[in-house]
Amino acid sequence: MSESSLADLLRARGLRLTPQRQLVLQAVLDLGHATPEQVHTAVREVAAGVNITTIYRTLELLERLGLVTHTHLSHGSPTYHAAGEHQHVHLVCRECGAVDEVDPAHFGPLADQLLAERGFVVDIGHVSLFGVCVRCQNGVQK
Repeated sequence: MSESSLADLLRARGLRLTPQRQLVLQAVLDLGHATPEQVHTAVREVAAGVNITTIYRTLELLERLGLVTHTHLSHGSPTYHAAGEHQHVHLVCRECGAVDEVDPAHFGPLADQLLAERGFVVDIGHVSLFGVCVRCQNGVQK
């Protein structure tokens, strides 16, 4: 998203484009999948005075604006990624922590069945499957 588009979106909501907001969004875009702590580390490389509370608040705002979304890839902090990305299911390796993505179409039949049988609509963007990646199965470290 361009700086002017972000500024326009924020202005439409009565908000300003601050350097911190711009830096947090750029960090999420650059990192792909990132926890607030990882975003904080990236932002501090550019602006050392930004604290973790600002990061959390900014991520919450960016999510309300529909620019980022989050999922839980472990027991810790949520992981954020750009909302403009295609929906995907996360594959998380319990050994090395690698995160891969798989097309949600693989889960279409299950989602359809849950809707038909239980009236439950699956939010594919929040689905994470845990296991062991092929590299760890073969003893190859990242």
